[in-house]
Amino acid sequence: MIETTVKILPLAIVLGMFFLFTLAGLKTGKKQASEYGFHGGYSGSLGIGAAIASNWMSAASFFGIAGMFYLKGYYAMAFVVGWTGGYVLLLVLMATQIRRFGKYSAPDFVGSRYESDAARTMAALISIIIAVIYVTAQFKGIALVVAWIFGTAYFPSVVIGVFIVVGFVVVSGVLGVTRNQQLGYFVLITAFILPLMFLTRKLGYFWILPQFGYGDALAELQSRSDLVWSGDLFPTNSLYGWLALCFTLMFGTAGLPHVLSRFYQTPGMRDARWGVVWGLFFISLIYWSAPAYAVLGRFFEIKNALPFSTEPDYADMVILHATVYGGVPSWVTGFLAAGGVCAAFSTGSSLLLTGSASFSYDIYPRLIRSNASESDKLMVSKGFFLVLALVSMFLAFVTDRFMIAEIAALAFALAGNTIFPAFLLGIWWKRANSAGVIAGMASGVCITFLPFLGKFSAVFGELLPFTSSAFLGAPAVICVMVLVSLFTPPPSPEMANFLNETVHKEIEN
Repeated sequence: MIETTVKILPLAIVLGMFFLFTLAGLKTGKKQASEYGFHGGYSGSLGIGAAIASNWMSAASFFGIAGMFYLKGYYAMAFVVGWTGGYVLLLVLMATQIRRFGKYSAPDFVGSRYESDAARTMAALISIIIAVIYVTAQFKGIALVVAWIFGTAYFPSVVIGVFIVVGFVVVSGVLGVTRNQQLGYFVLITAFILPLMFLTRKLGYFWILPQFGYGDALAELQSRSDLVWSGDLFPTNSLYGWLALCFTLMFGTAGLPHVLSRFYQTPGMRDARWGVVWGLFFISLIYWSAPAYAVLGRFFEIKNALPFSTEPDYADMVILHATVYGGVPSWVTGFLAAGGVCAAFSTGSSLLLTGSASFSYDIYPRLIRSNASESDKLMVSKGFFLVLALVSMFLAFVTDRFMIAEIAALAFALAGNTIFPAFLLGIWWKRANSAGVIAGMASGVCITFLPFLGKFSAVFGELLPFTSSAFLGAPAVICVMVLVSLFTPPPSPEMANFLNETVHKEIEN
């Protein structure tokens, strides 16, 4: 049911946040196409970590995790374990080596490492598809907040959300987005935890660390036999489904182009390592708090004699429902809504920039116009940015029955089936070559979208769920890359020497 009353105070807070971001963004302009989504100055590992966390804290994290806990109980831990585990993979296996490689995007890395323009183009196209899918989830998150504030239906709210994202980038400039990533993290983490402190304090729980204080509410919920929330880790899903989702999100995290691009921007190897560590800490603050919102949302429903809702849109907005039912001041709820918009906006704009940069930097000058100038590339970047926004808006219309986290999981599955194996073998196996990576990425795309192909969906639906296909898909792609590479010519001696002398120099010393 749509509330037709405009929520004035939350609207004012959201508008004030965008005004603040616009002022910060107007201080910096864009000068060349390579800055369109690639470069950005960060000060120290702490600033890098905040930028990584802001880039990562999307609508799927801000809204989707709590919504998953609300609907599926402890099963949603797969998202927490998978997404945080992916950063551990990055820290251990790739962060330092990516920085040493010295390229500015995932397609640039693939093209240089495998010495192939065809591989670069394929990686760029995959990066664009990943960006579109992930942006679709962000647009849905923004649309749900817009619908909540204005009392509008979902479809016009999507249009308004797209206008907000595109309008900000047009007004404040591209580098305004990267400058706002550190500011954005401060806003969203404060907006996420402050209302939780209000809620737990009102209930008389330990509110200074509300992540511990909500345990009494959880115990009361668990004592109700008719409650959907269950103590069983797999109440409605199989162990295989949980593991498949967990590992898919882990591999996908380590393969997301806009996350990997953060390591190209670090001033040094030490910053790359510690940037991941700080980023993981900042991200964990959100994941530590999301289950509390789900529990308190259900707690206040029971207290107010409200029914449990299985609607995806309701679950995705459970953090706002919890604060409303809990009776916290309206400015606190408005601040929470502003933080959610900030999370979706920051990730959405960054993804659109990454996708448009992949086209203008890796595809346009190599396949369409070889003599393109910097101004030509910049103009193409702007145009393709709008194209991606419109495509994502259309997909947001047709995916309204899915939860935000489910839409995002498809992007992680594609990244885990394609970019992650390409980086992993490209860094750690010198024999991997262009034929192998092209065959591997092509098979990864097929594995990702196979469940959607009509008669195949019933056969592969159990083994390859659309949110969890990288559990089997990533190892299969690695096998394809290894076999094809072994039966085709090896990379050049120059690349082998570069890997030995530059990328792995600390290991050999």
